[in-house]
Amino acid sequence: PFFHQRVFISLNKAHNSTRYISIMSEKAAPPAKPPQLDDIPELLTTMVEETGEKSAAATKRIYELCDVGHKQNRVPMVCSGKWDVLTPLAKCLTQESGDGRHLACLALNNLSIPTENKRVMALGPASKDVIGGLCKVIAEDKQESYLCCICLMNLSFLEASITTILQHSPVEEGEAPVNPLQNTNSLLRVLEKLLTNSPSVPKSGSGKSEGVRWACGLIKNLAKSEENAALFGKTDIPKCVIENIKASTAPPSRWTSNSLEDFSLFVVLNLAQWPVSKEALIEAGAVDVIKPIMSEGDLQGLKATMACAFLDAEWSAFPDGAQPASKSTAELMTNIVEKKGKDGQYAYGVFKLYTATKAFCDLSKAAAAGDSGDGESNTKTLAVPSAVALCFQVISDLVLAAVDDAEGGSKYVPDVMSAQHCACAVEYLLPAILQASDPPRKSVQSEKAASELSQMLNTYADLSGTAEVGKTAAKNAAEKIKASAGTARPVLEISHDLWTQYRKREGQPLDQFISQERGVEVDESGPLDFLPCCAPSKGDASCVIS
Repeated sequence: PFFHQRVFISLNKAHNSTRYISIMSEKAAPPAKPPQLDDIPELLTTMVEETGEKSAAATKRIYELCDVGHKQNRVPMVCSGKWDVLTPLAKCLTQESGDGRHLACLALNNLSIPTENKRVMALGPASKDVIGGLCKVIAEDKQESYLCCICLMNLSFLEASITTILQHSPVEEGEAPVNPLQNTNSLLRVLEKLLTNSPSVPKSGSGKSEGVRWACGLIKNLAKSEENAALFGKTDIPKCVIENIKASTAPPSRWTSNSLEDFSLFVVLNLAQWPVSKEALIEAGAVDVIKPIMSEGDLQGLKATMACAFLDAEWSAFPDGAQPASKSTAELMTNIVEKKGKDGQYAYGVFKLYTATKAFCDLSKAAAAGDSGDGESNTKTLAVPSAVALCFQVISDLVLAAVDDAEGGSKYVPDVMSAQHCACAVEYLLPAILQASDPPRKSVQSEKAASELSQMLNTYADLSGTAEVGKTAAKNAAEKIKASAGTARPVLEISHDLWTQYRKREGQPLDQFISQERGVEVDESGPLDFLPCCAPSKGDASCVIS
């Protein structure tokens, strides 16, 4: 054989920040003459026109050009426009020769690492051949299946590609396109078959277990899109990932990054946030399986907490009166907006703001449902001023981004869904936000806060891109906040103050949401500005009543 192989996983210091999986082979002996980029045309010709050992030897040289010692070649090989290395490599994936196929998998993996290459490989002219070749190897259950899953996972870190990748549904030339759900050869059905046909507890480190593991890593990335989640929800994949978690013999605190369990819980989290796929998880008994994981104080606990919130778990299901759940989700929202991660748990970019804000919103909904009548014993757990101010910040930053004539702006422009989730959270938390001071007292600060915040929420509700649910929540909240202006509301005051401090730091206009419904100022002479002026006398331009 040409080599023995090792799989290297490249990670940042923070856990779960995998950006790519690098495959490297160790050669038994160094070649007499190192390959050069200028050799590529000849090598490609040999790969395509020859068979067997000659073709495999040329493929090996292509692999060596992009191995760990030649990283600088990876982008030129794919993006320079001088050669088409992707189509011949994809063709090698269909070879019966194990060596050629294996080497093509290794080369494609290394080429899929640079961001520039991901776009060409997943969305460019050769994308159909590349994705199709990788999918075919997985479908045929070759020993390289796990390498193909890793390659597709590398490509799926480019979010623009995830819909295209999962839509892969090959048909014979000239035939009409077939929906992935109706095509047994589609990537969707191939991944489902891989998961459903694996043993309940595949031998760790075996080809089968590695295939399932990296397939779940690929599904984790693909499930970030609502369109993809709708497809996954109509397969047995949700049931399979729940079974992966149930079958685990290790406690969640010992699940390593990129393990089967880690990937499976991420799949649950990503599918749970979309209405089109959450029902499939509920039917698979997801809440009962992941509820015990919430008590873990680490990344797995955070993922389980957010997933349970998405899956409509009752407030009483969250441990310790939901204090840890409230703190961790609010902290996650803050970290995302401030573009930072959490040491030892997650890097910035692992979670999206719309995921974190939805978790906070759904927790707020559970808290409000758990409170009786107008009570606030549960909602006040979530309605800490820093979290409430962050909700105001996300909504107002979206408004500033949407209003053309607004000055200033935010370093983090939120998406429409995040602002909607924050508006709904504010409405759910109003009993705690508007709790009156004890004893009751008047407060100019509360009156100012109520006026400015109700104006901001109404402005958000009137934006053309605001969905009906966000519009209704914002208008209801604005009305109740404005009506509360007569009495001191400490949480509202402090939240408003924190929001104002943020806007000062960002250089945003502080008069943006001050109500224009001002009274007419008068003095003892009465309002005279509407009266005509008499002809000035001796340079005196003052007005008099005639």
